[in-house]
Amino acid sequence: MASIDMRRRQLTERLAELNERMQLIDEELDAHNSRDWEELATERETDEVLEGMGLSAREEVKAIQAALERMDAGEYGYCVKCGDEISQERLDLLPYTPFCQNCAAEVARQR
Repeated sequence: MASIDMRRRQLTERLAELNERMQLIDEELDAHNSRDWEELATERETDEVLEGMGLSAREEVKAIQAALERMDAGEYGYCVKCGDEISQERLDLLPYTPFCQNCAAEVARQR
């Protein structure tokens, strides 16, 4: 079983990685200024991929920050929907998850 300190360290390290990635994406997006139409079209396609990666990273950052807040409140490891304990296996895969497996499946069905 992983300790809260180990989980906090894991989440903090991932947060740093994501922040670095988002910084690199922003720099890459700001660097495009081609005057050639073909190159501009290619840059636009690349920008769409980069923007998608940035959006995904921002969503993960929000989830990690929420998990860190739950840790501070002493609520980490418990489902925010039903209150049951989240399995260690699930936390090993998704250390920032706010839901137990059953509630996560229910939330996914509702989307």
